[in-house]
Amino acid sequence: MTRRELIEVARGDRPADLGLFNGRVVNVFTGELEEVAVAVAGEWIAGLGARYRAERTLDLGGRYVCPGFIDAHVHIESSLAVPREFARAVVPRGTTTVVSDPHEIANVHGLAGIEYMLDASQGLPLSVFVMASSCVPATPMGTAGARLGPDELAALRGRDRVLGLAEVMNFPGVIAGDPEIWAKLEAFRGKAVDGHAPGLRGAALNAYVAAGPGSDHESTAVDEALEKLRRGLTVFLREATNARNLRALAPVLCGSSARRCALCTDDRQPPDLLDEGGIDHMVRILIEEGVEPLEALRAATLNAAEYFGLHDRGAVAPGRRADLVVFSDLRRPEAELVFAGGRMVAEGGAATDWPVAPRATALPPSVRIDWSSVRLAIPARSGSVRVIRAIPDQIVTGHELDTPLLHDGEVVADPARDLLKIAVIERHTGRSGTGLGLVRGMGLRRGAIAGTVAHDHHNLIVIGADDTSMVAAARAVADMQGGLAAAQGERVIASLALPVAGLMSAEPIAEIRTRLEGAVAAARSLGSPLHDPFMAMSFLGLEVIPALKLTDQGLVDVEQFRIVDLWV
Repeated sequence: MTRRELIEVARGDRPADLGLFNGRVVNVFTGELEEVAVAVAGEWIAGLGARYRAERTLDLGGRYVCPGFIDAHVHIESSLAVPREFARAVVPRGTTTVVSDPHEIANVHGLAGIEYMLDASQGLPLSVFVMASSCVPATPMGTAGARLGPDELAALRGRDRVLGLAEVMNFPGVIAGDPEIWAKLEAFRGKAVDGHAPGLRGAALNAYVAAGPGSDHESTAVDEALEKLRRGLTVFLREATNARNLRALAPVLCGSSARRCALCTDDRQPPDLLDEGGIDHMVRILIEEGVEPLEALRAATLNAAEYFGLHDRGAVAPGRRADLVVFSDLRRPEAELVFAGGRMVAEGGAATDWPVAPRATALPPSVRIDWSSVRLAIPARSGSVRVIRAIPDQIVTGHELDTPLLHDGEVVADPARDLLKIAVIERHTGRSGTGLGLVRGMGLRRGAIAGTVAHDHHNLIVIGADDTSMVAAARAVADMQGGLAAAQGERVIASLALPVAGLMSAEPIAEIRTRLEGAVAAARSLGSPLHDPFMAMSFLGLEVIPALKLTDQGLVDVEQFRIVDLWV
C-alpha cells in the first residue's frame, strides 16, 4: 500500500481493504469514545467515519476498538522463551509493540546476542524494537560474558528497529562523571535514553537527569515517582513477576502527570504472562485501583509511543499502523480480536495463522565451569556476618547482620532460622570464580535451587540448605547448558533446560510454562513460600539494586557501591 493509495482510501475514492463497523473507538488523544467506522488499507488506518466502503467488513456489535498495547520496557529473555514464543503469549492479549532491552543475552554473548534477538524477532506479528544495552557488564563488580563499550554501542545507532540507549543502571557512575558511561550517553544524544535510578532523590537525581536519561521504571512509591516526574523523567509503571509495583503507584495516573507515564512489564515469566497477562493485566489493575479506563488505556498506548517517537502507532487515527485491540468491557478490557498491521492475528485469546520461526544465527555454548575450581566452603571466623534479605515481590533487598551457624570450622546453612547459603559461580570464561554469602527470606527448609538466570551477569546462582544439594542442582544446570533446577541431596527433582544463552528455550511457551511450574512446585516442596523462588533468586545477584547483593566477585553493598567482606 503506497502513501498515495492510502490517501485515496482516506478520501473515499477507493475501497478500504477492511472496514470495522459498529464499533466504539477509544480516542486516546481526547479521552473520548467515538462511534465511527475504521477503514484499514494494507497495514495502515486510512480514516474514521461513516462513509467508507471496504472489500471486507466486520460488524463489531458495539464493541470497543483500542490501539494495540505497547510495553515500554521489557527483557524478552526473562520470559524464558525466544521472541517468537514470547510473542505467542503477549499478542493474543493485545500487546502489539514492545520496546526491548536485550541486555540479558548481551551480558552473555555481547553484540552477537543483540543480533540474535533482532534476527529472531523479525517478521513477527509483534513489533519488537530494541534499545542498545548500556551496561554490559552492569558494573565491574560482576563478571559478564562480554563487554560493550561506547564504540560497540555506537555501531547500533541508526540500525533498523534500534531506538536509543537502554536503561543506564550504573547511576553512581553517571552522577560521578564516569568517562565511559558519559561516552555512551553522548553516542546516543538526541535519541531516547532510558534511566534506571532506584530510590534516587534530591541532588543526586538532579545530576542523573541532567546527564541525559529521560525515563525511569524503578519507582516503588508515589512520592518517588512524583519527584522523578517533576524533574522531567517519564515514569514507566511496572508490574513484573518479582517486582509488583503497580497498585502502589496507581495514584500517579490520577493526577496531572498521567500523560508522562507509560506501562512496562520488565521481567515477566510464562505462568504470569499466560494466566494474568502483560500490559492488559496492568490496565485492568489500574482500573480496579480507581484510574479512569481511558487514562489507563492511554498509558498503555499513546504515552509510550510519544516517548519513543513512534508516531506511526499508539492511536486509532489516519496514517497510524492498524494495530488494534477489540474488547467488550471498558472497565475490564480483555482482548477478543487483535489486529497487527491490519491483519487479524488473534481471536478469543488464541493466536491465529502464526508464522514459522525467523532464522537466527545459532549461538555457541555459554556454560563453561571448571568444577575443580569451585569451593562452597565458608571458613568460620568470629563475629557477625552480612546477610541478604530477600523481600517478597520486590527486587530490592535488605542488608542484615546475624551470627551464623558454625560446624567443623565452617559456616553452614541454618534453615531453622531461614539462613541459607548462596553462591554465584562464574560461567562465562571457565575460570569459575565463586562468590559466597548467606540469604534470608527464600524459605527453603531442605535441598537447593539453582539457575543460570541471574541478573544481569547471568552467572550460575545457587541457594541451598546443604552443600550436597547445592552441588547437585548447580551441576544439573551446567549439564543442560543452562536452565533451572531443584535438588534434594544428590537427586535432581525438577529442571527446565534453557540452552539459548542459558536464558531461553525455543520450545513452545506452553511447554516452558509446564516445566517451569514443575520447578517452582519443587522449590515450594522444599519449603519456599515465594510466588516464584527462581525469579526471586535471579535478582539476588543484581548489583545495581539496593541494598546487598552477591556476584561471583563477592558481596556488593550497593548503597556504598563497593564489594564488602562477608564478615563484619
